[in-house]
Amino acid sequence: MTKTPSGPVLGTRALNRATLDRQLLLRRSARPVKEAVAHLVGLQAQNVKPPYYALAARLDGFAPEQLATLMADREVVRIVTLRSTIHTHTADDALTLRPLVQPARDRELIAFRKGLAGVDLDRLAALARDLVEAGPRTMAELRQALLAEWPGADPQSLAVAARCRLPLVQVTPRGLWGRSGQVALTTAEHWLGRPAEPAPGPDGTVLRYLAAFGPASVKDMQTWAGLTRLREVFERLRPRLLTFRDERGTELFDLPEAPRPDPGTPAPPRFLPEFDNLLLSHADRARVVPPEHHGRAWRGNQAYRTLLLDGFLAGVWQLDGEVLTVEAFGPLSRERRAEVAAEGERMLAALFPGTSYDIRFGTVVAPTGR
Repeated sequence: MTKTPSGPVLGTRALNRATLDRQLLLRRSARPVKEAVAHLVGLQAQNVKPPYYALAARLDGFAPEQLATLMADREVVRIVTLRSTIHTHTADDALTLRPLVQPARDRELIAFRKGLAGVDLDRLAALARDLVEAGPRTMAELRQALLAEWPGADPQSLAVAARCRLPLVQVTPRGLWGRSGQVALTTAEHWLGRPAEPAPGPDGTVLRYLAAFGPASVKDMQTWAGLTRLREVFERLRPRLLTFRDERGTELFDLPEAPRPDPGTPAPPRFLPEFDNLLLSHADRARVVPPEHHGRAWRGNQAYRTLLLDGFLAGVWQLDGEVLTVEAFGPLSRERRAEVAAEGERMLAALFPGTSYDIRFGTVVAPTGR
């Protein structure tokens, strides 16, 4: 018999404000960049610029060079981790989180079994490691080298197998603000000059997730991490946690000392990048995405850059040349337009100092993935 969750009910606005506070979006934080990246347990980095926009929305006085310098100094890296997508992580997290989510990478390979028929995956991993540690390789170069060993295999499946079996990081200048470059890969251990840590127990990561995204359910955590079977971890941690319910009756867990602001706390406008983890890290996204706007942040498998108003998804935006276009999902008062424009100016001044931009309210072109 399933036990009915108990505990106080947290409404949607209460969950919204708690999550925004932990995401550093209720007010900009003075945290150092590296500390913020660690607190947020990484930044979604499917494209190059999102981590910079994400930090500009969250940190007071942020300048792109701060993150780029950390990346050039190998204190943060770009690596496939959560949900099988590229994230910008601290070096420490790259060496621990990747082993933690390795079971998800192993499951990912199941879909490529046909293309890997007859391939010894242990040998493939060893060969791929030798190749990328001899010098960073592009995926095309890695694919061709592996195909020479297994000419009957599917080339793309070979490359995916290498990515799944090895903790491959994108070396600089890829990811540097204003420079970047093509994707070239080596192992995290080789790039960072130290061995990977043993896969940590999940308990600590659950606590870190709650600190950055809570209050949250077991399914929320599983959605964020791309892992399954975390119920027993939460049960083990239950004596250390508080429990609540959302308006649907779902049990939510939280850290006793974590902030849970009053639902009426003001939430200023925020410009977020495409694929921001705020919108991707819960099974139930109602705490940020109103039901009437469900799906409006996406076009196919591409994501729009999003606008938060009063803490909730309320529009999309794009930057084309020296024009920032904002498309709100509903009418905006003159005062709200002024607030949005002021936040846009603040973001642009942080990321592109000394450049003049025109801010317009209109229609945003659908994302293309570029």
